[in-house]
Amino acid sequence: MLFSPKHQQLKSNKRGFGPVCYSAPLTAQTLQWVCTVALAVLAVSSGTAVQKSFIVPLFALQAPSSIFSWIKSNYGSWTAFLALLVHLFFFIPGGLVLPLTALLLVIVAPYQVMNLRGTQGGAVVSLVIAAYLAYQHFSRAGSLQSAFDQGSIIATLAIKCITAVPCLLLICS
Repeated sequence: MLFSPKHQQLKSNKRGFGPVCYSAPLTAQTLQWVCTVALAVLAVSSGTAVQKSFIVPLFALQAPSSIFSWIKSNYGSWTAFLALLVHLFFFIPGGLVLPLTALLLVIVAPYQVMNLRGTQGGAVVSLVIAAYLAYQHFSRAGSLQSAFDQGSIIATLAIKCITAVPCLLLICS
């Protein structure tokens, strides 16, 4: 009696036994955290030939507000002061100068510049910077295939993340 109408009726009334897919909503804050982590990875990554000075303004436009409130507070000011003192008296490798520059840029940035954050204009500027970094990375790698080589796969994934986030922020806003 496998094909009886009663069996088919019972089978169609069952709910909740199939596969369930749930995707957490991608909020602007989540996307900003993804971009910030990708920027940090790209800043310390050695498998790319991008100009790392472009990472600092992109960080200033895409960092979450919780990071900004910490940097703008007394803790950020003291951190920048102590980092500058260390930089004056000791040699700091090039990779560690970028966080200091980002810290100082956020602290001294005028209010009008920081108003770009979270707007469509800020997302467009971020997209232009990210597209330029992607162009540099992929053109210097030679091809898309060679960009995924063992030494530069992490940098390539970070470049893709920092390019996708402003696109998603433009679409969502």
